[in-house]
Amino acid sequence: MSDATDPWLIVGLGNPGPEYAANRHNVGFMVADLLAERIGGKFKRASKAQAQVLEGRMGPPGPLSRRVVLAKPMSYMNLSGGPVTALRDFYKVPLDHVVAVHDELDIDYGTLRLKLGGGDNGHNGLKSMTKSMGPGYHRIRFGIGRPPGRMQVADFVLKDFSSTERKELGFLVDRAADSVECLLAEGLERAQSAYNS
Repeated sequence: MSDATDPWLIVGLGNPGPEYAANRHNVGFMVADLLAERIGGKFKRASKAQAQVLEGRMGPPGPLSRRVVLAKPMSYMNLSGGPVTALRDFYKVPLDHVVAVHDELDIDYGTLRLKLGGGDNGHNGLKSMTKSMGPGYHRIRFGIGRPPGRMQVADFVLKDFSSTERKELGFLVDRAADSVECLLAEGLERAQSAYNS
């Protein structure tokens, strides 16, 4: 079982490359980038895994400060499990200290849901992580809503947020980053009551 001195691995899920940067599927990367900014560091290529990583501390100084490894897998979304497992092994992170931040189709745009374990709900990044490590990691699910009309799911998640959505996106990404910090400092129940909407 994990304890307070164990590191946390915060994984923003997305696809590498500038053409994907503003896609709905890349909201996990957006949250990871904001957390990196808050820590005051820059992502670097990991030598041990196909990922960009940043090591640092999160939370207030003192007993609530947590050692964290922020990561953005540089494989494509459906291969996220390999890089995440390699990082988890290298940094010796307990499974319940792994947090995946990802887009979620079945939740309204901007709604957050935090949970530990569960299914992948058809999300290829989670499917790959669960296949590699098992399901017992935390998820921060960022709602993107369902595609309009007859648009295919794959097309929808690989499109940029709409101009209307972009008006609120900065605030919502900020709130998702806050929920990560709350989870680490105060635990899942407290973070769920503060951020699950």
